[in-house]
Amino acid sequence: MDASSLDEAGRCAVCRECARGFDAAYSFGAYDSRLRELIHLFKYRRMIALARPLGRMIASALPIDEVVDVVVPVPMHWTRQWSRGFNQAERLARKVARARRVPVVAGLARVQRTPPQAGLTHTERQRNMESVFVARHAKRLAGRRVLLIDDVFTTGATAGACAVALKQAGARSVVLLTLARVDRRHTDIPNENPTGAPG
Repeated sequence: MDASSLDEAGRCAVCRECARGFDAAYSFGAYDSRLRELIHLFKYRRMIALARPLGRMIASALPIDEVVDVVVPVPMHWTRQWSRGFNQAERLARKVARARRVPVVAGLARVQRTPPQAGLTHTERQRNMESVFVARHAKRLAGRRVLLIDDVFTTGATAGACAVALKQAGARSVVLLTLARVDRRHTDIPNENPTGAPG
């Protein structure tokens, strides 16, 4: 990409479009090949033991000088979590929080069950996320530097909606940390659920 298309913060047009609500974003790697396979095994095939190595990966992606006070996982709607049996973001959040010696706070609730994000455009994903998340435990968020955890950064619609809710609750800043990031400059938005199971 031509450097002339970057803004004063060094962000390309795709990043500017995605960076809604959160202050910075970090990922362990690209959402392709082996890492994508591992995430699918963990998330859709319920290989819970992968939480440990994937947790080490995601924790290593957060710069040592990025100071955070609390870790908040992106929540699932209770019906979807009941169907899957666990929330992959919450499992990863525990590992990161342990590595950074900060607490995990269930600072968000998903109050609407929306269609899966897979297969939607960026605009459709943003519309899908409107009014979906509300903050909880505001006293534990007020003035805090929040680390928001999810497995994959695709368009930023989900993370952006979460960050807006957290800041409305008084969070000082919101940093996003994911295992993988989709490079939308070169690829179409992937179907993230190859099994056909509920997202």
